[in-house]
This record gives sequence, structure tokens and C-alpha cells, in this order.
Amino acid sequence: MVSSSSPVSPPSAPSTQRKRGSSTDSIGMYAVQCCKCHKWRKVPTKDEFETIRENFTEEPWYCSKRPECSCEDTADIEYDSSRIWVIDKPNIPKPPPGTERLVIMRGDLSKMDTYYVMPNGKRARCTADVDKFLEANPQYKDRLPVESFSFATPKIVEDTVSHSSAWKAGKAKKQDKINVSSNNN
Repeated sequence: MVSSSSPVSPPSAPSTQRKRGSSTDSIGMYAVQCCKCHKWRKVPTKDEFETIRENFTEEPWYCSKRPECSCEDTADIEYDSSRIWVIDKPNIPKPPPGTERLVIMRGDLSKMDTYYVMPNGKRARCTADVDKFLEANPQYKDRLPVESFSFATPKIVEDTVSHSSAWKAGKAKKQDKINVSSNNN
């Protein structure tokens, strides 16, 4: 990832400690890679990260965008396997006001799920859930356009979790499903 010639979209480092049914992200830290020097810089808040991610293609991120920071400075964080890294897609819109986008890693570390907490406190798991919410709450139709919700999930960087037994178990289970499916065809 870091050795890539072009910088990747903003990543996040998930926290692996959360309670089942938690209403908080699995993300423990946000970071962005400079498009010039390819060094990783911590992003202090989720809101700032979402702003960077929303505009990443049109407004690539450079160290100089952060006050008192330059490409000459040492990286804030090194890409390594001391934490699980996930890479979010660029240009995902910021969640509409009154909603929150949650990204939660599954217990077996096999993938992440994306939800939106709606103004009524309930989770939307897909666009159909957003449509149902708007149908039941027409007062939000103008403020919460369906196109401002993205259920795209960040990609887990496999080489940062490959030595985890939970990851291996999840991968084996996924492979078993593929094998059963291909044997039935």
C-alpha cells in the first residue's frame, strides 16, 4: 500500500475492542496519506476525516494543508502490522446533518459493515432502509437525499491482520462457502 506509486484514499485504523450491538465505530484512528511524500498523517476528528474523504479526488491531500506541517516532517504514523488498517473509498459524501455513518468490523475480522444512524436513532443498513425511513418521516425528504448515503465498506488490508487467528478462521469459513457453492454448480 505505501509502496504504491500513487497515494491511496484515506485509511482508518479500526479498534478491535467493541461490544456487540455497539453504536460506535470500530475505527480507533483516522489517517490520510500525503499525495506528494506518501507519509501518513493522523486526522484528529472523524468530521475532518469525512471532509477529506468527500473531496479526495478533486482536492488531493498534502502535508502542507495542515498547519505547521510539511513533507520534511517525520510521518505521524508508520504503516505496519501493529494495527489493523482499512482503506476507505474516496469521495464518499459526508453524512447528512442529523445522521452518523458507522463502520463496524465483524468479530471474525473478515469484513466491515456500514450503517447510518438516522435522526430517530435507528440504523439504516442499506438504501432501502433509508427509503423506508423517508417514507415514514416525510419531513426529512428535503434534508436527507438518498444519494448522500453510501454503504460502501472500507477494505481491510489483509497483510495487517493475516497473523490473527480470528482473521484466519473468517477466511477459512469464506473459502468453505465458496467451495460448497462451486461443488453445487
